[in-house]
Amino acid sequence: MKNDGHMHGMAMGPPSPPSLSSITMNNATGGGSGMMMKNNHHMMMHMTFFWGKNTEILFSGWPGYDNLGMYILALVVVFFMAIFVEFLSHSNYINKSNVDDDVTCGFLQTILYGLRIGLAYVVMLAVMSFNGGVFLVAIVGHSLGFMVFGSRVFKKSSSGKNLDLPPMSCSC
Repeated sequence: MKNDGHMHGMAMGPPSPPSLSSITMNNATGGGSGMMMKNNHHMMMHMTFFWGKNTEILFSGWPGYDNLGMYILALVVVFFMAIFVEFLSHSNYINKSNVDDDVTCGFLQTILYGLRIGLAYVVMLAVMSFNGGVFLVAIVGHSLGFMVFGSRVFKKSSSGKNLDLPPMSCSC
C-alpha cells in the first residue's frame, strides 16, 4: 500500500446538509443548530428583534406556535409583571408605625428587594425572546407603572418620603 498522503478508496466529499427532520434544538446540552421542530412546525430562535406571534417567551412551548390568544396572554403577563416591578420599586408601606423592630423591618425589605429583582430579571428574560411585542409591552408596563407609582402625577406631595427599597440603578 502506497501512502502518499491520500486515502485511496475512501471518497470524502463535503458533508451533506442535515435534513429538516433532523434539525432539532437540544435544550439539555445547549447544542443544536438554532432550529426547533414541533409538530412539523419550524420555529426559529431569533437573535435579532422580530415581529410576530410565533415565539417562545420564558418557557419552552409558551405561548406556542400559531396561537394568538396565548400570545396576547403572554403580553398581558409581561405587562403586569413590569407594572408590579415599578410598584415594588416605589412602595412605602414598611415604616415604624407598621413594624416596631428594625430586624423585622430589614427582613421585610430584603424579601421585597429579592421579589423586585427576581421579577425584573423575569421581565428581562422575556424581552430576551427578541419579540417586538414583548419588548414594547415591557417598556409600556414599566413606564405606566412609573407614572402611577413613581411620578408626581398621582402623588399629593413627596415631602421627605423614604421608599421601602432603594431605586433600581445601573452600575455601568
